[in-house]
Amino acid sequence: MTEPVRRGRRPGGEDTRAAIVEAALVEFATAGYAATSLRGIARRAGVDPRLVHHYFEGKAALFAEIMHVPVNPAGIVASVVDGDPDSLGERIVRTFLSVWDDPERQAALVALIRTGIDGSPEAPQLRDYITEDVVGRIVRAHPGAAGLPTRERQLRASLIATQMLGLAIGRYVLHLPELAGAPAEDIVGRIGPILQRHLTP
Repeated sequence: MTEPVRRGRRPGGEDTRAAIVEAALVEFATAGYAATSLRGIARRAGVDPRLVHHYFEGKAALFAEIMHVPVNPAGIVASVVDGDPDSLGERIVRTFLSVWDDPERQAALVALIRTGIDGSPEAPQLRDYITEDVVGRIVRAHPGAAGLPTRERQLRASLIATQMLGLAIGRYVLHLPELAGAPAEDIVGRIGPILQRHLTP
């Protein structure tokens, strides 16, 4: 006797998690990062939207899983924004360096950078992920920047992302000798105030 075909939403389980990841791949590729919703991913995967939240903290975490980001973006952002707003720029750089200087993470992070700059199909999604759910969340958390118009906040997030991307390329991709060998706190002291100016109205 043949097994009856199941209809309706999938139950929980490892196959459900895999189905969510597969559906997210398609949604991100077709709609782009900004326009993709967890509800749309759940609909494509044939699961209850609550199951997506069960397996992933949010859209950023799901995208990070797909792109093999070796850190928890929500946890990183939370640690950065927790503290004095007047030293947020320094915390951004210090946290960035602590993540990137870890040799167990560095290869995967460099691969992400290359994905963003080599014209790959994932590049626009990665760009929107960084500006919306990583740097964008940090800017929105700053009390001075939070009240700015949306376009201004987005510009400031882009400027911070540009600064950090340049640091990543110089220190970890091109290995510019002086920059690659500079102590982390020296870089924090030089770049942190620049980021702070982007955050403070």
